[in-house]
Amino acid sequence: MSTSTLIIDTKELSRDFKQTRAVDSLDLEVEPGELFGLVGPDGAGKTTTLRLLAGLLYITEGSATVTGFDLKTESESIKARVGYMAQEFNLYGELTVAENLQFFSELYDVEPTVIHERTERLLEFAGLKEFTSRRAAHLSGGMKKKLALACTLIHEPPLLLLDEPTTGVDPISRREFWDILTELYLGGTTIVVSTPYMDEADRCSRVGLMYEGEMIVCDTPQNIRGQIKGDLIELKSADWRRAKGILQDMPGVIEIQTYGEALHILVDSEEKRLASLERTLAENNVTYRGLRRAPIRMEEAFLSLITNLDIEQNEQESEN
Repeated sequence: MSTSTLIIDTKELSRDFKQTRAVDSLDLEVEPGELFGLVGPDGAGKTTTLRLLAGLLYITEGSATVTGFDLKTESESIKARVGYMAQEFNLYGELTVAENLQFFSELYDVEPTVIHERTERLLEFAGLKEFTSRRAAHLSGGMKKKLALACTLIHEPPLLLLDEPTTGVDPISRREFWDILTELYLGGTTIVVSTPYMDEADRCSRVGLMYEGEMIVCDTPQNIRGQIKGDLIELKSADWRRAKGILQDMPGVIEIQTYGEALHILVDSEEKRLASLERTLAENNVTYRGLRRAPIRMEEAFLSLITNLDIEQNEQESEN
């Protein structure tokens, strides 16, 4: 990527909180118009990364430019060009939908002559046209998220930083919110969004997996799934614990991931191993409802990458 066109460009970006390094030597490049997903477990550094990029935290080490401005020396200029939506966006419950948009318009110094037109457009865009007089405190969880996004967009920032925006809302609201994000993305807005949902990560143009403050992998969803070699076999059994213990050391079994009563068994070859898995389960009187090949999803890919990383780190510690 050409650094002159990057909307985000970080070099060994780090942030410490006392004795903890929350973000460790982060190298990240995001081009204008991307829909970039940040994923990882709690404590991986996603929120700290977004707050750094929004100019809300000081850099401990490294450097970064955001929308063309230096994060160390020009953070105030960055704030005016970024729309940052925290996990708990500070809507004002006693204000109506329209009043919240008016408040954030004034907060972002939007020209008074364009406030009405932008407000009407965002209300229509977010599906809130019928609720302009409703107090924010009386909105559903999904509607609050959409109002928060509308308030974040009121100053028309070229870059959106969204921290787990769909956490805690119902599946329908989550889908509606992502329909809005997709429309923004197709319209040219650059979006960096953190999410705990792997199906949402699959909708991004590129995805970065963070773990313990570091970026473990950064690529397209398709390429990340392609890093996992082998085939995935799904087993559903009420006796899944016993099944896992029996199968995990079999030849050709690379790893087994647990999803409720389902086991996702990564093998070197489904054609070679499926029959032997069936035979072993039968010999040990393990009943099951299904044993079939399944596609490798982002969730399996990320769990496998993290598991292998932990194994490598433990091996290095043992050698030392």
